[in-house]
Amino acid sequence: MEKYISYVKSPLGYIEIIANDEYLLEVNFTNIIKEIRSNNITAETAKQLNEYFNYERMFFDLPFKLDGTSFQIKCWQQLLEIPYGSTITYKEQAQLIGHPKAYRAVGQANGKNKLVIIIPCHRVTGMLDNLGGYSGGIHIKKFLLEHEQVGLKRKNFV
Repeated sequence: MEKYISYVKSPLGYIEIIANDEYLLEVNFTNIIKEIRSNNITAETAKQLNEYFNYERMFFDLPFKLDGTSFQIKCWQQLLEIPYGSTITYKEQAQLIGHPKAYRAVGQANGKNKLVIIIPCHRVTGMLDNLGGYSGGIHIKKFLLEHEQVGLKRKNFV
């Protein structure tokens, strides 16, 4: 199956979007722009990411395919339940998926999320105001959390 790649410029730099004919496969922060070959899925993803950064979108409506272990997929699916502008801790996420002592494994699974922003792993933090980790860097996680707080105040979503 063919792969398609496109990019969107965001306040955080470029975001790479990878899809096939049926599904969104990856959304990553990048500094390197490769050959652009887009399709309807990459174009719609770029549109929705632009709406997110313009405070017009809280939720993404995209066909994506999760590729990971059953534990990772359970973690990523639970991330979709965290409301825009809210956070939970890794420990709370572990409890929500039925593995209360697996908070470190939850953090590792979240770190392997290939659909950043779309699957909002940035909404999971450590305890006691510790942001925890983020594959794009803590400065990006902090930006995304602050961005969503501003968005909640604006309330002009589609």
